[in-house]
Amino acid sequence: MPDSASRPRVTIRQGTIVGARSDRNHGKSPQVLDEFLGIPYALSTAGERRFRPPVPVGASNGEFDAGQYGYRCPAGDADETPLGEDCLNLNIYRPGIQYGRAKLPVLVHIHGGSFNFGAGNNRQISSFVAWSKKPFIGISFNYRLGAFGFLSSKLMGKEGLLNVGLKDQQLLLQWVKDNIAAFGGDPDDVTIMGSSAGAHSVGHHLLNNPDKPPLFHKAIIESGGATARAVRPYDNSLFETQFQEFISHAGLLDVPSDKLIDQLRALPWSKIKAASETIYGKYDTSVRWPFQPVIDGEGGIIPIAPIKAWQAGKWHQVPILTGFNTNEGAIFIEPTISTSAQFTSFFATLLPTFSPDDLEALGKVYPDPITHPSSPYTETRKNIGLGAQFFRTEQAYGHYAYIAPVRQTARFASKGPAPVYLYHYAVTGRKDGGADHGDHNDFVTYSQEIRNVSPSVMEISANMHAYWTSFITTGDPNTEGGLAKERPTWPKYDYAQGVGKVALFGEGNDELASGNQKGVVVKIVDDLWAKEECQFWMERTGLSEI
Repeated sequence: MPDSASRPRVTIRQGTIVGARSDRNHGKSPQVLDEFLGIPYALSTAGERRFRPPVPVGASNGEFDAGQYGYRCPAGDADETPLGEDCLNLNIYRPGIQYGRAKLPVLVHIHGGSFNFGAGNNRQISSFVAWSKKPFIGISFNYRLGAFGFLSSKLMGKEGLLNVGLKDQQLLLQWVKDNIAAFGGDPDDVTIMGSSAGAHSVGHHLLNNPDKPPLFHKAIIESGGATARAVRPYDNSLFETQFQEFISHAGLLDVPSDKLIDQLRALPWSKIKAASETIYGKYDTSVRWPFQPVIDGEGGIIPIAPIKAWQAGKWHQVPILTGFNTNEGAIFIEPTISTSAQFTSFFATLLPTFSPDDLEALGKVYPDPITHPSSPYTETRKNIGLGAQFFRTEQAYGHYAYIAPVRQTARFASKGPAPVYLYHYAVTGRKDGGADHGDHNDFVTYSQEIRNVSPSVMEISANMHAYWTSFITTGDPNTEGGLAKERPTWPKYDYAQGVGKVALFGEGNDELASGNQKGVVVKIVDDLWAKEECQFWMERTGLSEI
């Protein structure tokens, strides 16, 4: 690494941040970036600060070497980056060319991973920034995961220790507001963006404290939202059970409640991590994941059920770009599922609030392909290990967990004055899946792995990158030409007449799954796909929030 005198330097309240100049990825990136990596935005969460809301970093006259990534928060999918509880840090990617006195738009990306996995450097934000024709600053960051960030129970509620992972995110947004101008960013032009759990996070911030000015000005919500999956009260019986199982695996089951949190804080973080992963693994196949955001009551981040907040008109009315993938459920469902009884049992377990009438209605909306050969959910792929009920189950779960919530966001938000844009990603990525959950991520950032697949795949990616970066820099996906100047105009979503328009990307393309079909890069269509099925789930959202 060059000596510090030749490296980019920015002075803020917490000290002078000394970054690094990127190498253009060995000439494969179109421009050099200034990268400031691993900057702390909060103090270490170890010891007495474990499970507590984050504490901002204090003032300093020192230097901080931001030439490499900081610690990742303890989670089960670590790469070579070290783990540790001093993990609340961010990464800033800035165009190496300076743009005079003009402040650049800012993107803050919230990573996904079911609130139990992942890190800020999981998505290629550097590629996203580098390929944008109109400059902006990209930010990624870590927040606490698993039991460290989302341990829920009556005891944790009593102590005010709920949703601290979301509170980490809020502190990061405040850090951006306070400091990004020093890096050349505009604190009054911030877009928050996330996929999966990151999208759910964006959704929760969208609904939080709508009577106060938000710390962001646009939102990109990919495959998720505030009503996604299940958002239950912190004292739900499932969370109490999971909490007891967690403390049992941590070896503290017999500790009195008034001493339990202190004892948990005294354990090495590796013990907390191991117990957290064990409980997550127990519930993974039923998709009743532990350590999730919860309804935490008055004064909390999620004070009321998200569906009630939408219905009451309580959201920040900012421009929104949101959407879903065709096969959101495929990676979560056991591929060999083969009987209708297994299909019904899966949803009865997932949603214990469903009545027998609800389950009967579910079977009518998703006809059993064994007894109804004309069912649209008949599994037609042969000799690749898929059970007769796989397609039916993954579609129903994907509609419930991700696609219906995305449509809810679009429908509710489009009633306000700010524009909403809806997309549907349909590129087939696997023969035994499809356009799976998360598959769009590298397309949006125009990542090298996608550019190398084929010219048609690269064109789909270029179009998505152009729409997204135009939205980030102007609030409208159509304004800036970017990498795809001739793309169709993406209309605002308007549900006033019962149907809106959606940008459909890559329909028919199967090259990632070793096929040879190029499909259609992008077209604008009516938002009719799986409309009846999503309506079924939207009418029952409240059953996932009690």
